[in-house]
Amino acid sequence: MKPGTNGMMETPIYGLSEAAQYLRVPLNTLRYWVQGGGTIPPLVTLAKREPSRLSFMNLLECHMLSSMRAIYEVKIPKVRKALINLAKYIRHEHPLVEQAFQTDRRYLFIEHLGSIVNLSKDQQILLPGVMEFYLERIERDPKGLFRFYPFVMERTRNEPRLIQITPAVGFGKPVIAGTGISTAVVASRFNGRESVPDLASEYGVSPKQIEEAIRWEQKTAAVAA
Repeated sequence: MKPGTNGMMETPIYGLSEAAQYLRVPLNTLRYWVQGGGTIPPLVTLAKREPSRLSFMNLLECHMLSSMRAIYEVKIPKVRKALINLAKYIRHEHPLVEQAFQTDRRYLFIEHLGSIVNLSKDQQILLPGVMEFYLERIERDPKGLFRFYPFVMERTRNEPRLIQITPAVGFGKPVIAGTGISTAVVASRFNGRESVPDLASEYGVSPKQIEEAIRWEQKTAAVAA
């Protein structure tokens, strides 16, 4: 990535509570991932430790952790061991985002020099299913900038990609994808009794996009409650 782009992606801009809401994970779970507990080190190296703040890249790493936890049922100790073993084969600054993992819903694997390696046991095995579901919510443009399309209501393949988070737009706050329109502003105006058709007309987007922005903010508020 270019220096300017890299700096933008690594800037600590998200507090723990805000990141937990965007990722739809419990605050204590996120805190364990990024702070560890007792003698157990964190899985993600925070961009800023005191006070704890996540960069956009940290947000993406935790998004991938949530996939292992919620969809694939891969236990966190196995993830921790896999990351340690991964360093024997290839080094990444943000391995959870930069490395394409595979899983059989129990262990994590990578393809290395034509072989499939079980990182949770550090041994070669047969090819398992490919873990692509959550990676599909992350895009990278030719300049190296990532865009994240978070789940709004459900963690399914059918979830629309209408909400976007990227440090290049709106200071990393959620916007309607392909625009700079803040979901928070849309929801605030809707709560102020402005109609969906009127908002769609004013912003030059579809009613469906406005409705999704409202749903995102309503769900985010519910998670925070």
